[in-house]
Amino acid sequence: MSNLTASDLIDSLKKKIQKYSEAQVEASFIGKVVKIADGVVSISGLKDIAYNEMVEFENGVQGLAINLEENTIGAIVLGEYLEIKEGFKVRGLKKLLSVGVGEGLIGRVVDPLGNPEDGKGAIKFKKYNPLEKIAPGVVARQSVNTPLQTGLKAIDAMIPIGRGQRELIIGDRAVGKTSIAIDTIINQKNENVICIYVAIGQKASRIAQIVATLEKYQAMSHTIIVTANAADSAALQYLAPYAGCAIGEYFMDEGKDALIVYDDLSKHAWAYRQISIILKRPSGREAYPGDIFYLHSKLLERSCRLNKEHGGGSLTALPIIETQAGDISAYIPTNVISITDGQIFLESDLFYAGIRPAINVGISVSRVGGSAQIKATKQVAGTLRLDLAQYRNLAAFAQFSSDLDAVTKKQIERGSRMVELLKQKLNSPMPVVEQIVVIFAGTAGFLDDIPIGKISEFETRYLEYMKLEHAKLLKTIEKEQKLSDETIEKLKKAITEFKKTF
Repeated sequence: MSNLTASDLIDSLKKKIQKYSEAQVEASFIGKVVKIADGVVSISGLKDIAYNEMVEFENGVQGLAINLEENTIGAIVLGEYLEIKEGFKVRGLKKLLSVGVGEGLIGRVVDPLGNPEDGKGAIKFKKYNPLEKIAPGVVARQSVNTPLQTGLKAIDAMIPIGRGQRELIIGDRAVGKTSIAIDTIINQKNENVICIYVAIGQKASRIAQIVATLEKYQAMSHTIIVTANAADSAALQYLAPYAGCAIGEYFMDEGKDALIVYDDLSKHAWAYRQISIILKRPSGREAYPGDIFYLHSKLLERSCRLNKEHGGGSLTALPIIETQAGDISAYIPTNVISITDGQIFLESDLFYAGIRPAINVGISVSRVGGSAQIKATKQVAGTLRLDLAQYRNLAAFAQFSSDLDAVTKKQIERGSRMVELLKQKLNSPMPVVEQIVVIFAGTAGFLDDIPIGKISEFETRYLEYMKLEHAKLLKTIEKEQKLSDETIEKLKKAITEFKKTF
């Protein structure tokens, strides 16, 4: 050792120190469960934990930190929480909660953590996306200008939805909110749109029914179902929409068009309220915590249409909200109405009167409007919304008045026929070209002399006639996406010819 110089000794010591500093310290169980209730735990001892960081309990079950206090943290358990006891040791995993994404999910039913629920074996993921993510900024977005056809005449004609839009479906229990979403998913079969259906707090039998419907109409081949049913913990119900959104964002980032349905965000808010009350967060209006608006705004802001520089993909959101006795001024409905780009309001009275979809035209609105419609639809349905709203007012007034002038009578007659024409059977979305020729027949006055009871039969036979005799005309409308003067004349001639045989 005597031959070593001072500099050699210093180098040797540096190497030893570096060796020790590079040694990885294994994260050990340093936290402890203080309290547990309904899948929400309080943990002491985890000082350096981050918000939304994963934690692991000594029995291998994982959790998510969502409440950071001075001496304790609040976490939700992602799994079987009944096995966790007070005094269990806990450690932080130094990673944020993520869900597996990729094409392997298409056609599958998964839980919010990406585990298969359909018994079809393991899923191959392309990568993992974080459940919480900052929404794309203004610079990355472009305005909504491409229609997302729902296949429902009343919506595509009067309340159009564009790719990248957020359109709320709102109404009381059992008035057809889910049916509109399912019909829209079925209609994307040939539209090249990947659909994600998020079921929050629904009965397992109901979810099985939806899967069966989508399989029956060959729609599962472009659909992913994320489910946190009524029997699952509040934690999983709270995470379900974020997991669905993370999956949808993968397709949007790949430059594809995706559609996500949140069914429904009322139950999501209930689950979050339950978690917040257990965590003793201060509660406000209707016992919801103060950040309930942020809960939904951070989720729905992630739906958008990206510009060409960012891939040009889109994620369209159809959140569903359940109202109590048609009260859209309640806390959660008003919150979500203010976040979204319009709403489709379904009314119980219309539903029970046999008008289905039971859309209240006066309250329903699309804030994207005509820019999410093809020109041909705009041409035939331009004044339809206003006409129907006026018809509703006149019809209410006409009940009390016997002597009506000819103009009012004509308006009521036309309106009642248009209401009949816009009715649609369940799970039978209609291609946009067929919608155009049918609505044209109504708005151009060709149905004014057809008895109201015969409108449905007229529509069916008229469409059959058009497909058989005027397939070329339908092709022209589909290709040009607008009605030229020549096309309008041909349509008028075709309807006149058909009416002679009807």
